[in-house]
Amino acid sequence: MTNDQLRQLSEQGYVLLEDAMSPSLLQRLRSRIHELFDQEGNEAGREFLQEEQAHRLANLVDKGDVFQEAIVLPDVLEGVRSVVGPEFKLSSLNARSADPRSTSGQPLHVDMGAIADDRGYWVCNTVWLLDDFTAENGATRMIPGSHRWRRRPQDELADPAAPHPDELLLIGPAGGVAIMNAHLWHGGTANRSSAPRLAMHAFYCRSDKPQQQYQKRLLRPEVQAALPPDVRALLAIDDPLNDELSSATRVRSGFLK
Repeated sequence: MTNDQLRQLSEQGYVLLEDAMSPSLLQRLRSRIHELFDQEGNEAGREFLQEEQAHRLANLVDKGDVFQEAIVLPDVLEGVRSVVGPEFKLSSLNARSADPRSTSGQPLHVDMGAIADDRGYWVCNTVWLLDDFTAENGATRMIPGSHRWRRRPQDELADPAAPHPDELLLIGPAGGVAIMNAHLWHGGTANRSSAPRLAMHAFYCRSDKPQQQYQKRLLRPEVQAALPPDVRALLAIDDPLNDELSSATRVRSGFLK
């Protein structure tokens, strides 16, 4: 990443790395995700979340080597590191396809309801543009600089689903990856086009926080055994602290979101 890109990420809370994916990686991600949607059918996304007016997939690290390749892309990890610091892990890896001709988008939110703590920011999301993001097809809206406010939109706004005067849209061609400080106010918009709009979300968190999806529990033993060392470390498979954090979260909430 360039100094200007790192500066934008720090000041605005997001940056789009155009052409971050090679044409081959983009094609393989799209192909595998479409295969999974066909295979999983109505069960797609059940490990994490199913959503009206969108189709989701979850637990993608378990479902293909191409996903393991993606989550360790060096430029993306550099951006994540600049947000949350040197010690972090993959929190979840999901895909979301916004349905065509949808009537509503998401309310403004921060991921996991996160507010920066005394150590600073602790969540960072990355949005992989597997289709072009346009003003018509459900691009993510963002409030630049809102990651610095240490406030959540649901606590400040009468209607977080309403348009915000400072919002802008994440627009760009397929193949780019947006790195987003996940404390930034953001939300998906309605896809008013006639075609689905596909994205992948690789979500990272600081190492002292629980994963959104506990990878050690979700990944099949044979997949865990075959993980390359860098991927295994990024998933915190062998980290006792991660096990403690994830167990405490499941006991407290009943499930890990």
